[in-house]
Amino acid sequence: MVPRVKLLVVVASLVNLGFSGAPTAPPKRVIVKNNSGVTPAGLCGAWVKQPDGGLFTSPNYPEKYPPDRECIYIIEASPRQCIDLYFDEKYAIEPSWECKFDHIEVRDGPFSFSPIIGRYCGQESPTYVRSSGRYLWIKFVADGELEAIGFSARYNFTQDPDFKDLGVQPPLPICEFEMSGPEGIVESVMVTKEGKALQTEAVDCRWFIRAPPGSKIYLRFLDYEMQNSNECKRNFVAVYDGSSSVEHLKNKFCSTVANDVMLLTSLGVIRMWADETSRRSRFRILFTTFHDPPCEGDSFFCHGNMCINHTLVCNGIQNCVYPWDENGCKEKRKATILDSLDNTNVTIIGVTCGVVIILLTVSVIIQIKQPRKKYIIRRDEFDPTLLHEAFEPPHYELCTLRQATSSDGDVLPEDFPKLQRTSSKCIHGHHCGSQVSSTRGSRSDLSLRDAAAILSEMEPTIQPPFPLQATPTGRRNILVMKHSYSHDGAEECDLDDELYDGPTTSRGRAAMDRTVHRSVSNDF
Repeated sequence: MVPRVKLLVVVASLVNLGFSGAPTAPPKRVIVKNNSGVTPAGLCGAWVKQPDGGLFTSPNYPEKYPPDRECIYIIEASPRQCIDLYFDEKYAIEPSWECKFDHIEVRDGPFSFSPIIGRYCGQESPTYVRSSGRYLWIKFVADGELEAIGFSARYNFTQDPDFKDLGVQPPLPICEFEMSGPEGIVESVMVTKEGKALQTEAVDCRWFIRAPPGSKIYLRFLDYEMQNSNECKRNFVAVYDGSSSVEHLKNKFCSTVANDVMLLTSLGVIRMWADETSRRSRFRILFTTFHDPPCEGDSFFCHGNMCINHTLVCNGIQNCVYPWDENGCKEKRKATILDSLDNTNVTIIGVTCGVVIILLTVSVIIQIKQPRKKYIIRRDEFDPTLLHEAFEPPHYELCTLRQATSSDGDVLPEDFPKLQRTSSKCIHGHHCGSQVSSTRGSRSDLSLRDAAAILSEMEPTIQPPFPLQATPTGRRNILVMKHSYSHDGAEECDLDDELYDGPTTSRGRAAMDRTVHRSVSNDF
């Protein structure tokens, strides 16, 4: 009976202890997930995130931190905000000259190459630190000797002084995209096309690219331009490898150049921030999923430790780092208009070209064989005044022919030389159209009326001075007019028969000379 009573007492006491004296669990702290993190996760102390900031500590704080440890803390604020960082007074890190051993390094930006703010060690906690933008990069390094308690730091998000005049900004629109496949195009115009935001709104968009498990992602920029170059607070394009958390930030571009990026995980994130004054910023990125060699199945080897899908070969787009997938693709080139021609089209084109060639040939032959019009100037219609001065007008040549006949063949006096002519003599050189007269441009014109007058004048003068002497019974002076159209101006007056001029008297010679001097030459 007694043992049962003791058992009941023990049970009652345990129940009373559990409901009344047992310690209650502490209330859970609300953890707000912001875009800040630590690497490596779980090995670098505590990390608490809150809506307006958070806190983080060194490993084992407030106990001594372990040796040979390196931790990276990256803090990211929302757009148009900056970061205030405070270190608690309970602070101790191994002191050294220029903090070459254990130390804390703070940089103004999201990368290890961002501008350095300071390097801290020793027993005195660092002073207040403020970032110039949205990011702070903090690294804690511990070597293998002389450990200390480490540090505890807290951070707050405050408004960026560069945007204090804007006042309270409206919340940003939700802008996220999901993409997958062996390849694809990520471009900024998708924001407007799919209605994620208005053209006048600031955007903070993310594109999540998911590759098959075990694959990687290659990003190649096809187009890139920031409206406000080198102003990362206003516009930038960021690439994350593994997640959209700041500790996985791979590259960030806000200047005039963007380089290709090789991601090592199967999840890539592209982020674009553009405020209201930078909405004309644009980019266009080609992503290609690949896996490391050896290439299995029908995968294509890119000669750069990349195995891509065979459907990407000779598709007109360079998917490899170097254009191995587009080399030697002439047999797979895009079809042109020549490739679409069939036998019927070729026949029609050939016949048409043949007809055109035949018509051209006939036209040329007709042009060659066609007679040319000849313009003949008739002599009776010839007008010398219409011709150029170089053409020689008609010449009138005045020649004298003396003929003596004797029935008895008396001897002529010695003072009258015997004249034998095979051709007539011109009275004046230019009457026969000599070269000199044609050079001077003189022209002779003697009308028939003038010639008859000269002949009538000569007839009474030719009288036998010795009527009863044995002189030639008949003497004639013949004035010859020759009308020539010679153009060379060198024609002479010719006679077919040879005549002997008989002796003449002094009166007859004077008449002849008078006749010669009375010849008329008109120049025009």
